[in-house]
Amino acid sequence: MKHLLKMLDLSSEEIFEILNLADQLKYELKHNIPHPYLKGKALGLIFQKASTRTRVSFETGMYQLGGHALFLSADDLQIGRGEPVQDTARVLSRYLDGIMIRTFEQKEVEDLAEYGSIPIINGLTDFSHPCQVLADLMTIREFKNSFDDLKMCFIGDGNNMANSLIVGALKVGMSVSIACPDGYRPDAQILEFVKEYGDKFSMTDKPLEAAKDADVLITDVWSSMGMEEEIEKRKIAFKGYQINDEVMAQAKPDAMVLHCLPAHREEEITARVFEAHANEIFEEAENRLHAQKAVMVKLMK
Repeated sequence: MKHLLKMLDLSSEEIFEILNLADQLKYELKHNIPHPYLKGKALGLIFQKASTRTRVSFETGMYQLGGHALFLSADDLQIGRGEPVQDTARVLSRYLDGIMIRTFEQKEVEDLAEYGSIPIINGLTDFSHPCQVLADLMTIREFKNSFDDLKMCFIGDGNNMANSLIVGALKVGMSVSIACPDGYRPDAQILEFVKEYGDKFSMTDKPLEAAKDADVLITDVWSSMGMEEEIEKRKIAFKGYQINDEVMAQAKPDAMVLHCLPAHREEEITARVFEAHANEIFEEAENRLHAQKAVMVKLMK
């Protein structure tokens, strides 16, 4: 494991290694056990998309690991203003021990990894969100103890979260169902990947059908950064793709609910369902810190 670019790159064994290390680091933090595994290391944080959780969790995580995080906004870099990505990658590789980038195009992340000589962590692209999904898997295992015989259901846009959740859940042994409207399905690479899992994956345009006997229900916002012009169109397309009492009634009685946040209550999830599962959702948010620390240790120690 040289980088974390997308869930497709990780083996099942690597996912479990990250989750096990994340559990250990969380335990150590809760019991005030120092773990300065990255003392003297520096991580560059490139943000071309803003984020509360990503910036705070990575900066805090590097501090707890004994290292230093350097925030770099789009205004701080020459990327997009004439300097090729490959030149930026080669320069930053001489200053830093790793780079986390949160951007739009997956190719930008892949190019940094190709031309640089230090680990690259994908903090989010339009295609993939591996850090969030590792935190989701960590949370599911905490609440359910194991992935064995679990069904994960995702309802909403077949976006970067759906792409990554499908891959991650299947690789750890869960079955997956997804409900999304026509025209908003997961990426073609993901639909090709699921073919090797046979009937462990299903996709429909009917949320109630997808939620049947689910152990875990997950959703995401209908429109995110860069989709401002599509908001009204998307609200029409996703009407009915909401986690609500009717959907929850189809799932198992002890089903858990996750949301990567920020949540738009009464759009993709009702306030009632959100608050009933707030403990799970905010544990999921906290686990971004622990899962990302595990990734940084694996890549930069």
